[in-house]
Formats: sequence, C-alpha cells, structure tokens
Amino acid sequence: MRLRLDLAYDGTDFHGWAAQPGLRTVEGELTAALGRVLRLPQDPSVTVAGRTDAGVHAAGQVVHLDLAEEVLAGAAGRSDRDPLDALLTRVRGVLPPDIALHRVARAPEGFDARFSPLQRRYRYLISDDPAGFDPLRRRDVVALRTPLDPGAMTEASALLLGLRDFAAFCKRREGATTTRTLLRYDWRRTPDGLIEATVVADAFCHSMVRALIGALVPVGTGQRDLRWPLEVLGAGVRDPRVKVMPAHGLSLVEVTYPDAARMAERAATTRARRPS
Repeated sequence: MRLRLDLAYDGTDFHGWAAQPGLRTVEGELTAALGRVLRLPQDPSVTVAGRTDAGVHAAGQVVHLDLAEEVLAGAAGRSDRDPLDALLTRVRGVLPPDIALHRVARAPEGFDARFSPLQRRYRYLISDDPAGFDPLRRRDVVALRTPLDPGAMTEASALLLGLRDFAAFCKRREGATTTRTLLRYDWRRTPDGLIEATVVADAFCHSMVRALIGALVPVGTGQRDLRWPLEVLGAGVRDPRVKVMPAHGLSLVEVTYPDAARMAERAATTRARRPS
C-alpha cells in the first residue's frame, strides 16, 4: 500500500532534505518518527517530490511511503481509530517543531511523489530596503542594499520560459538531463515591500532556482540589460558572473499532480525523460 504525506518545514537548521550520516536532515527526522511510531526494525524508505538543499524551506512538500496493511493497522494500537488518523496524530507528536505533517492519505493507483508531478512552484523573497527589514523575517528573506526593479526582472525572466536546456543554471550530475520546461517566472513587490519571485517548472535540476534568481538580480539593479540572462542560458555552461543566491530565501510552495486516472501515465512519461 502506498501513502501520500504532505508536510512543511523550516529548513534553517537542516542539512537539506536527504538523509546523511551524522547530520540533521528533514528526511532523517521524518523517517525516524515514522519508524518509531510504526515500531519498525529500521527506519522506512520514503520518496520525495523535491530534494531541497540545506537551508531551503517548504510549505508544500510531498512524500510517498510504501507500507504493508498490517503495519499501518498497528499505528492504531488497541484503539478503534482509523489507522491513517492515528498515524498522522502520533507522528506529529514525535516530530520536531520545525517540521509540520499536514496530511496522511492513501495514494491513488500509480502515484509517485517524484515522477507524477505536473509542476513544482517555488517562491524567493528579497528585501531591497536600504534601511533593513523586519528581523523576524531573517530566516526566509534575503537582504540586499540596492533597490530592485521587479518590472524589468519580469520582462527579462519571461525570455527564459519554455522547454530549454538549463545547463547554464544547473550543477551537472553524471547521466542527468538538464532539460526542463520553465512554465512561469515573474517578480512582484508584495504589500509589505518585499520583492517576491515565483518560479514554476515541470521539475528543477540541482541549484537551478537559486541560479535563476541570481541571474535576474543584476537586471533588477540595472547592472545588466534585459537579454543578459537569455545570453547566459544560450551559452550552455555555468557562468561565474551568475551568483547562486542564498538558500534561506527559497521555499517550495506547491507540487501539482494530475487527476488520479493519469498518475501512472504521468510517472511513466517523466521516467522516460529522466534517469531514476
């Protein structure tokens, strides 16, 4: 049986999503909590929609977990509670305060947290106020001292949309493709005066979002013209002039999936495009 778990976390004190020996990670904390509640001999394996880097936050992360029916039934103990409700409540009780488990549900046939998504949406927050910003936001807002022009940044980022090879904005991994479909990339000033970037794609390669942000900041400050990010993309290699922006300004906001009837089809299509 496959379960879908929806969760959020403050990434500040984690060494990213992926479990690493001797380091505190989101995956490590989640699987330890699941193993404890389900009384498993070893922590279970989970599959995540997006492996966030150290310091990156998530408001809408999705994970799947495969369990035997009798193991799930054990989550309710001797009570007559629904095992899913019992699992949700008990795992919440042992997770650290910087992880919130929102939902546990049976996944539809063919669901794969990593390969079934249609798109992933990220947000990046910047303060460009020379006077500084609310110190309570220091964990999720990056401070810059030079004013930005979100209109110019949106005009430039629109040139990057579509199915393209984003090698110039990715850390290469052996055997992995850097071709992605960038569906949305725009900037706005929020009511509280911050600069907010929204970046949506079918998937992202390693460090892609923070490099895309870094390529547009010089446009916002007037140091580069509107076509410069497109020229960087066209070169097809990492450009040392593109700064990969700090992790703490980035949050995974939402992962969107197709309807239940198309889950398996979507996963098969994605696997055919990218190595597992």
